[in-house]
Order: sequence, then C-alpha cells, then structure tokens
Amino acid sequence: MTSPVLLGLSGSLRAGSTNRKLLRAAADLFGECTYVEADLQMPLYDGDLEEVDGPPDAAAILAGQIAEADAVMISTPEYNKGPSGALKNALDWVSRIEGNPWADKPLAVMSAAAGRAGGERAQMVLRAFMVPFRPRILQGPEIHLAASADQFDENGALTGEIYINELSKLMQTLRAEIRR
Repeated sequence: MTSPVLLGLSGSLRAGSTNRKLLRAAADLFGECTYVEADLQMPLYDGDLEEVDGPPDAAAILAGQIAEADAVMISTPEYNKGPSGALKNALDWVSRIEGNPWADKPLAVMSAAAGRAGGERAQMVLRAFMVPFRPRILQGPEIHLAASADQFDENGALTGEIYINELSKLMQTLRAEIRR
C-alpha cells in the first residue's frame, strides 16, 4: 500500500501559527504519510466576481487537493467564538467548484487557541459548517489546544503530554478511518 496523503487546512494564515504547528504535529504522530499543507489565501467570496471570472484558481486547487487526499485535517483558531473568516471563505469557495470533493472523506477537526477553552466553540461551529459537505467527521478524541502559544517548544514541537497522547489517539482513529 502506498503512503497515505494527508491534507492539512489551517484556519490561521500566519506562517508560524499554532494551528499550523498542531497540524504538523498531527502529521508526525500519524506516522508514514505524505503531508500537504493547503493554501487558503483567496479573495473573499463574491457572487459577482464568480459570475464574471468563475471561482479563483486557488479554490480549484484546494478542491483538487481535497479530492486527492486520503484524509483531511482542519485546525482552526477561535476568532470571536467561531472559526476564522479565512477558513469559512475557503470552504465557501470550494463549495462553488463542480462536484463535492469532501463527500465521504475522512476528516479530523482540531483547534488551537490562546484561550483556556482551546477553540472549543470554533470547533463546534466548524463541525456544523462541514455537515452539508458530508465528510466522515471523526468524533474524537477532541483536541482543543488551550494557551496554544505555550504548548510548543522553540523548534515547534508539541510538548504537553496529555495533548500528545490525545492527538496520537486521534491520528490512530484517522488512520483506521482511511482503511475503512
């Protein structure tokens, strides 16, 4: 069997964000795989823009990456009690691409945030956003990385034993879901 392809979508656009670090830690804990990090930089969804130019190339690329991946992981920060606008915007654009690359795709959702709830509300809202796409959303273990700036060492490695253990379990569940 070939190495599975994992696609990571970070709801934070910052290169050094803790959500990117969390996705990379998850890919490491998953084990042998090809990890691809998606680029969510695209214009704000605008029906007039779509009518004139169609969806942006970045949305088509992302839809293709989702379709080609064996599984997808999304990590979102919590902005004002919800997922980031950049993540929602990317989901909206992908929904405008012909077909549904998300259908029956294994999906692990996680969050990293500065607050003590670790993005729990954002993750709950994100799960609701994903329902119309019909992926196979893993139900747990839930990863809500609280005080996320303090959870990585200077090399970007996840340090909290409880988070490492739970993230390992989530990745084992994702690997099993790929085989299903």
